[in-house]
Amino acid sequence: MSEPDKTVLVVDDDPDARTYLATVLEDHGLSPVLAKDGSEALEQIQKQPPDLVALDIAMPEKSGVAVYRALRENDRLRGIPVIIITGISDEFERFISSRKHVPPPDGYISKPVDAQQFMAMVGRLLS
Repeated sequence: MSEPDKTVLVVDDDPDARTYLATVLEDHGLSPVLAKDGSEALEQIQKQPPDLVALDIAMPEKSGVAVYRALRENDRLRGIPVIIITGISDEFERFISSRKHVPPPDGYISKPVDAQQFMAMVGRLLS
């Protein structure tokens, strides 16, 4: 009997990026759940907390930073690993690492996302 599929919430305002990551996750036996912005992401997380969140930072509506902070400040959700996906990784990594009240994310991937690097990180965080 195999364990139930792990779910990964993919949050990105770019439909191509969502489709790409969803396909990579499905190819590795994981169940992607998709959200187009931070507000939708938080709704999904409240309804059915995923095993991991792949979170784009620069989005309209509610930014990835706001979603990340909401997760980390919620006792029930703070244990969910988060991979930050961004085109501005170096500056963002320095910025978020300098915030004392918010722990750093579990991983960073810069765009364009390398599928092997992404899955290696996902595998490490879900094991």
